[in-house]
Amino acid sequence: MPLTPDLDAPTTVRPGSPELLRSVFRRHAAGVAVITAQGAYPVGFTATSLTSVAAEPPLVSFGVGTGSTSWPVIAEAAHIGVHILGEHQREVAATFARSGTDRFAPPTSWSEGPEGVPVLDGVLAWVVCRIVARVPAGDHRLVLAEAVAGDPKGAGRPLLYHQGTFNTLREN
Repeated sequence: MPLTPDLDAPTTVRPGSPELLRSVFRRHAAGVAVITAQGAYPVGFTATSLTSVAAEPPLVSFGVGTGSTSWPVIAEAAHIGVHILGEHQREVAATFARSGTDRFAPPTSWSEGPEGVPVLDGVLAWVVCRIVARVPAGDHRLVLAEAVAGDPKGAGRPLLYHQGTFNTLREN
């Protein structure tokens, strides 16, 4: 018997089930971002659902669970921060994915950015966005936001999420 699961082995999942969707999207490599917002306290979470929606106006979208501890702040926030993580930031991604911890305590390094939004240090790129819509989507909300400020000049290669783990790009 193999010690690790055979990811290519057929699995039985109920049609139309959450397990089906999760199984399919484990095969989808996604960039890793951290979304931040400021309310009475800073909040943030790791997101792999970030999408560039339009260039004119410059819109992005991401999903956030309504049961997450970040949702109450994001539900009321006017602005959010989007941070594209580099391959050197696996621990940052893990910290912002973890529940029940102060995600902004050391060793997380951050400062107040435009519109009072928490901006993480050392990321590949960041953008502060004005929220323009929160669309109900099952147990989540799809947030649409317009870019208003940012910095695309961080150094390094992107962090990816695939098969339930953080990964990096490989050279051919």
